[in-house]
Amino acid sequence: MGVGLASRKFSTSGSFLHDHLGDAIWAGMIYFGFRMILVDFEAKKSLVSAFIFSYLIEISQLYQADWMNEIRHTFLGGLVLGFGFLWSDLVMYAVGIFTAFGLDIYFKQLKNK
Repeated sequence: MGVGLASRKFSTSGSFLHDHLGDAIWAGMIYFGFRMILVDFEAKKSLVSAFIFSYLIEISQLYQADWMNEIRHTFLGGLVLGFGFLWSDLVMYAVGIFTAFGLDIYFKQLKNK
C-alpha cells in the first residue's frame, strides 16, 4: 500500500508512474487480499474474484450520488472507491491482478520444489 501511495506523492503529475502504477498495485493487493482471507480458494478463483471486485469498484464510479461522493472524499473512501471512471484503470487493474497471480503461482512452485 505504501508503494502505491508513494507512486502518487513522489512522482510528477501526468507521468505514467503517477497516473497508473498505484492502480496496478491496488488491484494486486485486492488479489492477495482474496488469497489471504479466502485461504481455501484456488488461485484462479481469487483471480476471478479480484477482477469482479476491482471492476465493480471502477464501474461504481459512474454513480455520482451526493452520499457516495461524501464517502469518496474521505481518505479511506477515496482509496477504496476512487473518484472517476477511467478505461485505463481497468487495464491497469488487469496488469496488477495478473502480475500478482503470476507471482503467487511462481512462489508456490518454488515452495513445492
